[in-house]
Amino acid sequence: MSAKKIMIIDDEEGLCRMMMTILMDDGHAVRAFNDPQEAVDSFLPDVWDLVITDIKMPGLNGLEVLQKIKESEPDIPVIIISAFATVEMSIQALRKGAYDMLTKPFEPDELLFRVKNALKQNQLMSENQQLREELEGKYNFDNIIGASAILQQLLGKVEKVAARDTSALITGESGTGKELIAQAIHYNSPRKEKQFIAINCGAIPGSVLESELFGHKKGAFTGANADKDGLLKAADGGTLFLDEIGNLPITVQKTLLRFLQEQEFHRVGDTTPTRVDVRLISATNSDLEKEVEEGTFREDLFYRLNVINLHLPPLRQRKADIVLLSAHFIEQQNKKFETSITGFSAEAQLVATEYAWPGNIRQLKNVIEACMTMETEPQISLATLTQFIEIDENSAGGEEYNDALARFEIDYLRQLLTSSGGNIDEAARKASMNMATIYRKLKKYGLRKEDMLN
Repeated sequence: MSAKKIMIIDDEEGLCRMMMTILMDDGHAVRAFNDPQEAVDSFLPDVWDLVITDIKMPGLNGLEVLQKIKESEPDIPVIIISAFATVEMSIQALRKGAYDMLTKPFEPDELLFRVKNALKQNQLMSENQQLREELEGKYNFDNIIGASAILQQLLGKVEKVAARDTSALITGESGTGKELIAQAIHYNSPRKEKQFIAINCGAIPGSVLESELFGHKKGAFTGANADKDGLLKAADGGTLFLDEIGNLPITVQKTLLRFLQEQEFHRVGDTTPTRVDVRLISATNSDLEKEVEEGTFREDLFYRLNVINLHLPPLRQRKADIVLLSAHFIEQQNKKFETSITGFSAEAQLVATEYAWPGNIRQLKNVIEACMTMETEPQISLATLTQFIEIDENSAGGEEYNDALARFEIDYLRQLLTSSGGNIDEAARKASMNMATIYRKLKKYGLRKEDMLN
């Protein structure tokens, strides 16, 4: 742990020397000032970790020093030292932002104890601020990867939705990033300091979903051995994200509708209503309007949830973003595993851009991770990529393109088998491919190994 920088301000030179010795022996970097005005003039934000100041000094007193330091850096902890601290003085110091009061005379252990607590508090505040900045950066609209016009148009809409406490329904195929959009809305909204809680309604059995969302009273059903608050209560003041909302049972839909109308609900088995302040964002990859027509989803709930509709386009409609997303995921994997893959080869990039990506962004990310696990070259080759995606006429983009791809793959297989003397196992190792992949491609083009060696 690096040494903490502590500023001491006291007009008693002997006391300054004593505190410096104690704190430096404990591993801290310490500078002492006998003139409070000099200390204030020397104070710079983000340099010091702690200030210790006497309260009764000529020129500026300790409360004035405290005020000036807090004006410069509001979050820094300040310990006030006094030989005659009164309750009134302590209250005044605390109101002005002092972290602690230390009464003279004090033992070295007491000084170290107070300093340790103050530094711990400062570290926690610093970590919380860093986490907040990371969250705000992570879910900033500028950090949602993509430059396509269709995505930028959506993000413009999302930014407006974030500022207003309105129910929003995010629609789109699986893997398009619906939860990421919900998080961006929350962390760019007035509720960003409160909880963001997500639940996948399709992953929880309908029999327990109501209890998970709304909580229950002890004895409400078999196994309810104690009172339990649900996710709505846990998200009070913040945002609750309901993914795959179409999987909500009709009974739960009724309770959710009551909450949206009245901002209150009953826990299972409870007769007393619970009131919370929660923004609801929901998402689905199904056709809710069709479910409304079929009677499996309440029409009144649908309109309550779908005040604003945000539709995430599939990746095949965002071809311009595939290169950017690929570069982002490759960079992530390089950092995680300390590798140095530079990207796709030209042929692999062409295939990746034209591929339909039925699993959308999630599939792209997983395929890149798999490719980087197998790849032995500086770039992800076409041979490696095609181990994890199946190229056909529907996923590539035109007869001319498919013919070019076929010629490339046949030439590649011929070179590979020639250099391996027809040994399929060795060829597979050289190309970082499965033997089954090579056999499948030979079959695809109606080729025999013997023909490739002529």
